[in-house]
Amino acid sequence: QVQLVESGGGLVQPGGSLRLSCAASGSIFSINAMGWYRQAPGKQRGLVGTITSGGSTNYADSVKGRFTISRDNAKNTVYLQMNSLKPEDTAVYYCNADMKFRYDGPLYRYWGQGTQVTVSS
Repeated sequence: QVQLVESGGGLVQPGGSLRLSCAASGSIFSINAMGWYRQAPGKQRGLVGTITSGGSTNYADSVKGRFTISRDNAKNTVYLQMNSLKPEDTAVYYCNADMKFRYDGPLYRYWGQGTQVTVSS
């Protein structure tokens, strides 16, 4: 069974930092792009950023210069380093991954269960 398991959320004061992790497990042949999204109360889920298998990244304007996405391909894990956090960063953060289960198979997108990040004094 394929799973994406997130960790690292919590409560942090404005200006603080958090690091989220998301590990994929199961009979995975390869992982293409991985990404982070977030959903604040009463709002739609929106993009935080993505990273390709080669390490190229893309970020939402609201997090550029504060958040950094990285990945460890050997561990099938993606990270989100969040610095200079603001109250408006409060949301449930979700990771996703586009995965293949055989070399000639299609890509499937899987999602993690979400982890709460609360920025408050």
